[in-house]
Amino acid sequence: MIKFLDLHKVNAAHEPELSDAVNRVVKSGWYLQGEENAAFEREYAEFTGTKFAIGCGNGLDALRLILRAYIELGRLRPGDEVIVPANTYIASVIAISDNGLKPVLVEPDLQTLQIDSKLVEAALTERTRALMIVHLYGQCAFNADIADICRRRDLLLIEDNAQAHGCRYGDSRTGALGDAAGHSFYPGKNLGAIGDGGCVTTDDCDLADMVRLLGNYGSSKKYVFDHIGCNSRLDEVQAAVLRVKLRHLDADNELRRRVAARYLAELKAKGVTLPVFRADASNVFHLFPVLADDRDGLQKYLASNGVQTLIHYPIPSHMQKCYREWNGLSLPVTESISRRELSLPISPVMTDEEVSTVIDLINNRQ
Repeated sequence: MIKFLDLHKVNAAHEPELSDAVNRVVKSGWYLQGEENAAFEREYAEFTGTKFAIGCGNGLDALRLILRAYIELGRLRPGDEVIVPANTYIASVIAISDNGLKPVLVEPDLQTLQIDSKLVEAALTERTRALMIVHLYGQCAFNADIADICRRRDLLLIEDNAQAHGCRYGDSRTGALGDAAGHSFYPGKNLGAIGDGGCVTTDDCDLADMVRLLGNYGSSKKYVFDHIGCNSRLDEVQAAVLRVKLRHLDADNELRRRVAARYLAELKAKGVTLPVFRADASNVFHLFPVLADDRDGLQKYLASNGVQTLIHYPIPSHMQKCYREWNGLSLPVTESISRRELSLPISPVMTDEEVSTVIDLINNRQ
């Protein structure tokens, strides 16, 4: 079986560093808000090119905390509208609605699968206060049009960087392009922990302080609670693991690009469309999505030949039961992607032989 993502091999590539890091934490006797977390925050802020990085429990919490912090600081109010790509994973949308804000779903560009900046302008209303871009599949969603819209309309620009650790836009990295960014360190991410983990990056000192406070029960100091917060902290084991993996992230992303380069150059199957990716080396290829006319048939065919694939995402947010009020929306591009998208195996540990097998199977399917 060619696994979609072999996490055992991914982590084994960083031994014995990972085991040494975990053992160091276990022996320290300090498991929350200690030296490992402080060191990771410094190192990740330097990596992304931001002034602050604040560890938290997971990627969803990172986005929730950003929006809640802006509410507490008076930059957002319940009922304000936040534009978000319609084809994103539901966590982006949940973070908005959980804070009493209104998600406004905007269709993606069918070629790049990123939010269509041409449609953002039409979605703006007098209640629009923020734009959340999502760097889906590891490709940067930011562009000059989005920057111009946010500048002209004085909108907060929030990045969902769950899938794009290390991705670049010019000389900057994603996570440093907007006012704040949420990051997920779920094990399968390019920078993955061995459990849940997340982070907020920003250059805004007031926002950073509020995010940290809210993630620690709303406490400014022990037993003093200035706000009603939550418990969302990055533990010492995850921070130690992430410190190890961060040192190898750029090299691991380059290995992903090599796999993607072969897919882009060699996949020629009829009925299988490859997205348009940036020509530069910015894409970190968290996923390699293709659009297949017979998606389900192709997935079954590959599985029967020992290749594991995944679908991202079969049911769009606006068609989910939890958002019944949107079930009547017509978002044809997003719906088409949900019916046709298939993610091929891609990781830093895929062998050339495995890549060749996937390509040959798809190209030679009858």
